[in-house]
Amino acid sequence: MQHRHEYLINGKRESGISPFDRGFAYGDGVFRTLAIRRGQLRTWTAHLKRLQTDCNALGIVCPSEELLLGDISKLAGDSSECAIKIVVTRGEGERGYAVPALAQPTRVVIKTALPQYPEQHYSSGVSLFLCQTRLGHQPRLAGIKHLNRLENVLARMEWVDTQVVDGLMLDTDGHVIECTMSNVFMRSGDTLITPDLSKCGVAGVTRQRIIDTAPELGYRAVVRPITLSELMDADEVVICNSLYGVWQVNHLASHAWPFGVLAAKLREQLSKEDDAVFL
Repeated sequence: MQHRHEYLINGKRESGISPFDRGFAYGDGVFRTLAIRRGQLRTWTAHLKRLQTDCNALGIVCPSEELLLGDISKLAGDSSECAIKIVVTRGEGERGYAVPALAQPTRVVIKTALPQYPEQHYSSGVSLFLCQTRLGHQPRLAGIKHLNRLENVLARMEWVDTQVVDGLMLDTDGHVIECTMSNVFMRSGDTLITPDLSKCGVAGVTRQRIIDTAPELGYRAVVRPITLSELMDADEVVICNSLYGVWQVNHLASHAWPFGVLAAKLREQLSKEDDAVFL
């Protein structure tokens, strides 16, 4: 069993982050988290595309696929099961917010043990907490998995109940956006609806994969604003991310949904369409 975190900074093990690095100083960077299972780097193409898109949105030069895969392979070694986090910052700069003309990006690849989730999360569903911390609107950052996640940190501080797996977050208009570490879907009849993230929130890889694969399961995928009352009235609610996949939501605060099968269907479908890379 793996207990120790391992990492590479710009491809080197014996290295550190400069206090002048803009990712450290300002959260000026992006990240992705994905899994290695049975020696395969799962959903690699989708994660790389999102990393490149997010870097481009911030004007950061994204490391090449060759460099990233080289770092991941070196770090993973003979590990057949682990979690990989990729962080790309703008690099070092002088004091102040002005962006350096010739910034050299910093790339960090971190290996940790895969989280061990209770089987009951898959077989019996999960409970959510309704967070009071609201997500502010910033369309220029909406959808990007950037390094400034203080809203999520504050929201995660709101509950200590170990039976709660995640917290649902609304925006300043009261619309459902996401959970602290997950995206959200609701089913109404044969329609799968996920929140519009044009003002805030993170557009996760698993979220997009569900949108893309929904028609194959007979569902119509819709992206639009969702109110909390709509979510409560939904036939089913699921949450998703790249490490655990998809979980059925049974409880939110005092509200309960009958246990459904949407999460199981989505997990099965996603398992057939995983663009994995052998390391």
